[in-house]
Amino acid sequence: MQYYYTKKSISLGIFLFLIFFLFASACAKKEADYYKVTEIHDGDTVSIVTDSFLGIFIKTERVRLIGIDAPELAQEPWGRRAKNHLRKLIKESDWQVKIEFDAQKKDRYGRILAYLWDRQGRMLNYTMIRDGYAMVYTVPPNVKYAELFVEAQRLARQERKGIWRENGLIETPSEWRKQNPRH
Repeated sequence: MQYYYTKKSISLGIFLFLIFFLFASACAKKEADYYKVTEIHDGDTVSIVTDSFLGIFIKTERVRLIGIDAPELAQEPWGRRAKNHLRKLIKESDWQVKIEFDAQKKDRYGRILAYLWDRQGRMLNYTMIRDGYAMVYTVPPNVKYAELFVEAQRLARQERKGIWRENGLIETPSEWRKQNPRH
């Protein structure tokens, strides 16, 4: 009799595990368009989970936000402020983002090139420019939202937001990189 009970318990356990697995898979499908952000590297680069199994991260990849250039971290205090602002935006989206590609999907460093969208439907690339924590940096062929970004920058400058205010950013990130090449 005890053997029968054990066999029945095992069958029930397997059944419950399968139901849980199917339920978890169904829930994951609803979230399939979203990627979990695991790290904010700076004001224009993050890492996302691109592959996982049962909640265990198997693969993460860096994503470079298309069309923007945020101050480098060494460009104090604006590099840190840009990174913190992007962190705030992503945290408001529960660390979940949708990605949208343009013509070119990866850069020469192997990073994914994408527009990031939060759960509220805001494009984070645009928001970083509009809030004054990044500037327009278009690199053809990825120019889908270039005109939108130029308008966002014009408004941020006009309203003297972030890097555009008095005592704002002294030199553009690209000028700073020319003066301080990577070793």
